[in-house]
Amino acid sequence: MLTEARVPPPYVAGARACGYWRRLAPLLALLAVATRLPSFAHPLWNPDEGYLAVQARLLAHGGTLYETVVDRKPPLVPWLYEAVFAVTGSGSLTWVRICAIAAHLATALLLASFARRRWGGGAGRTAGVLYLLVSIGLNPEDAQAATFEVFMLPCTAAAVWCADRRRWALAGTAVACAFLTKQTGGAVLVPVAWALWRCGAPRAGVVRCAAGAALPVLTAALVTDPAGFLFWTVTGSGSYATFTGSGLHALGRGLANAAILGVACAGFLPALVRRSRAGPPELWLWLASSAGAVLCGFHFFGHYYLQLTPPLALLGTAALRTLPRERRATALLVSACCCVLFLTWGALAPRPELAHARQVAQAVRTHTAPEDPVLIWGIHPETYWLADRTPATRYPTAGLLTNYSGGRDGASVGEKYAVEGAWAAFGREFTARPPRLVVDDSRGAPYAPERVRPLRRLLAPYERAGEVDGAVVYLRRG
Repeated sequence: MLTEARVPPPYVAGARACGYWRRLAPLLALLAVATRLPSFAHPLWNPDEGYLAVQARLLAHGGTLYETVVDRKPPLVPWLYEAVFAVTGSGSLTWVRICAIAAHLATALLLASFARRRWGGGAGRTAGVLYLLVSIGLNPEDAQAATFEVFMLPCTAAAVWCADRRRWALAGTAVACAFLTKQTGGAVLVPVAWALWRCGAPRAGVVRCAAGAALPVLTAALVTDPAGFLFWTVTGSGSYATFTGSGLHALGRGLANAAILGVACAGFLPALVRRSRAGPPELWLWLASSAGAVLCGFHFFGHYYLQLTPPLALLGTAALRTLPRERRATALLVSACCCVLFLTWGALAPRPELAHARQVAQAVRTHTAPEDPVLIWGIHPETYWLADRTPATRYPTAGLLTNYSGGRDGASVGEKYAVEGAWAAFGREFTARPPRLVVDDSRGAPYAPERVRPLRRLLAPYERAGEVDGAVVYLRRG
């Protein structure tokens, strides 16, 4: 039986906790910055950043989400970009990248807190550090970009953290925020629901969790457009979320990205495989539901795999804590070496598509005035942002009009696979405000204008003015 002298009074325990976080938080902050230094090497890393930057500019100039500015994503990240641009200007993503670093740091701190509560202070340090080391273990254009998954991760970690502490209303709110960042973030509801059932929470706990999840989603729908919100975030993506078209290509990409993430996790994967019972069931459910979210849509883009990194870090921590100190140190050293490998990749990786977008953007600036609307028929919306020109329609890419995404072949690409009503809206906007310039940036892809009859008709008043790095420039006659 513990004696009274061995039980620390509350203020002593509080002081110890404060000291713990004063030591750990700066370490994690420094590591978060160090692992994201390559993100500042390029103005853009992937088309998702370009799409968000274009959306934010349109919203800042009076656009309305899901009406005059559309995407298949929930509103939180476009609003975040818009807010950052309102403060810092829209000419650079530097401050958005700083927000991404803050999101990774918040995720690491939440994971450290979860592990410390479960397994002690050492496990908390391991979990926070392990997450930051592993979270850059993908292709740099996926790991270093400030995209939807990055801002979703602290929400998913917060949901599990709150459920672990039986704070059901906050857990539900965190699930809603994860969903409103990206739809697949809602998968974290699975471990939260398990925690509700496992602890035998009363009906009031279930009601609080459900209310916490429902209210933010309903608010977002009412603030935007309820019908548009439902269509663009839930019901309007049937043709996108299918396995038809280039299935082998998508499967190969999925296996390759899984292998890359496996290299990043090499320090603890052997221990995790041998000690699969080391982690609590809710963490395995979290990992399984996140894996299901990665599979949704059958596209397997690398940035989807970021959703796996928080549960992997916690399960890795649970497995490592059963090892002798020397083997734990070796595992962490291997993880650190893998992190250095991915950092080097990020610092040296070429960006040929960015160079192409810059050349096209320069041609657009040469042939148009700042107030001229333009149409860039391709899948690189960042060209609008680099050229500082406004899209002629609400569709910044050809993907929503042809279903071209993820390397699909011609069998599933064309105007008949477009989002419902897209071509009618596209035609109205194109005719009402004809773009001064059109760039065909398809470069032999299945959505080239000669394969898309509605676009060919709209291009009739235009004449070819030249070619830029494979992209064809058309100017309106007269």
